[in-house]
Amino acid sequence: MKEENNSPIVLLLSKVIAPYIMLFGLYVVFHGHYSPGGGFQGGVLLAAAVLLIRIVFRKEVYERHFHEVMGIPLAVLGVLIFAGLGCISLLLGGAFLDYSLLPVPGVEPESLRFFGILGIELGVGLAVMTILVSIYDNLIGAEDD
Repeated sequence: MKEENNSPIVLLLSKVIAPYIMLFGLYVVFHGHYSPGGGFQGGVLLAAAVLLIRIVFRKEVYERHFHEVMGIPLAVLGVLIFAGLGCISLLLGGAFLDYSLLPVPGVEPESLRFFGILGIELGVGLAVMTILVSIYDNLIGAEDD
């Protein structure tokens, strides 16, 4: 099992930097349809923050942030969000990811497009983040065996 890093500089910097990396990752996910970036890039940034915490701290500390058991179920949830939004429009007679057909009463097509793309970005970001963290956890688990 990996021990905690003893360097006070590394501990302090990771405590300070990790929340800002997470905040910027969330910004990229939520503003992906307005600017360059989106779910994949935001998910990678969120995974980088979680992996920084996993590399620097001991297991008792980093499991409070993101437990290993939640990796695969959250990745599946992210994929289901993406596929679900795409398949809803297919079932309603449109093309895959045709947001104007989302069944939300009383909402204009422009707003449906906004919420549809936001849902896609959230699903992709969640899937990418949790898959990358799960890959790291599997590699570390294989190293311990």
